[in-house]
Amino acid sequence: MAVRVRKAVFPVGGLGTRFLPATKALPKEMLPLVDKPLIHYAVEEARAAGIEEFIFVTGRGKSAIEDHFDHSHELEELLERRGSWEQLNSLRDWLPPPGKVAYTRQQEPLGLGHAVWCARHLIGDEPFAVLLADDVFLAPTPCLKQMVDAYPGKGGMVAVEPVDSAHISSYGVIDVKRKNGESVFEVRGLVEKPLPKDAPSNLAVVGRYILTPIVFDYLNRQERGKGGEIQLTDALSWMAGKAPFYGIQINGKRFDCGNKSGYLQANIAFALEREDLRDELAAYLRTVKL
Repeated sequence: MAVRVRKAVFPVGGLGTRFLPATKALPKEMLPLVDKPLIHYAVEEARAAGIEEFIFVTGRGKSAIEDHFDHSHELEELLERRGSWEQLNSLRDWLPPPGKVAYTRQQEPLGLGHAVWCARHLIGDEPFAVLLADDVFLAPTPCLKQMVDAYPGKGGMVAVEPVDSAHISSYGVIDVKRKNGESVFEVRGLVEKPLPKDAPSNLAVVGRYILTPIVFDYLNRQERGKGGEIQLTDALSWMAGKAPFYGIQINGKRFDCGNKSGYLQANIAFALEREDLRDELAAYLRTVKL
């Protein structure tokens, strides 16, 4: 029987300092992309891939995320009285079933590896996905579903994309054994934020992972990497030497919503996909002079 990926971890404890002052009181994961928050897209993507249990690793000031994935009874009653059934359904249809959402707290901002480690007791002994809300994909098949469909049922897998050498030092980069034309390939190792001359390839990890609990064997050491943080990339590099490990080049367009330019580009791209917004926005864009 094929191994299913049923659980997903969403590390949402970051401070979002690059978007201050907007994120002083609002979690960065709740910044709107058109009319849904970034974290909403990640959860929708997970559900489309068959994820059944949703684990949020939060921090201080993140209660808006918990409220978003819960019923708002006063608002729902108001919409019922008004007969606003379309809006009412838009609030209810995407909510995960009761008992399928869990929250655990990352008390200190010690890095992505530490955030994933904080979810260890909720994972058990099965493979799980990790989704970073900063990375949003516009793709014919949702990114995580592409990964789940290609996942061989053992070991780890990361989503990757080619990155220009000028930006390679901002990413974890894979050392790859790959045949021309393949979209799924074996990974020998990973390097966190290498200098361009030291990068083992131009393929960077882009915010989607399928992991197994073996990764916690490394994260339990609590070893600090670059920036004094517990780096997930270091754990994955170790894991790649202990178990099968794969990369998959995603068919679709990724937007890095962790920076302002990528976030603005994503809003335009997603709005242009909407029938109710496309024509008016396109007409406006044609009037813009640079």
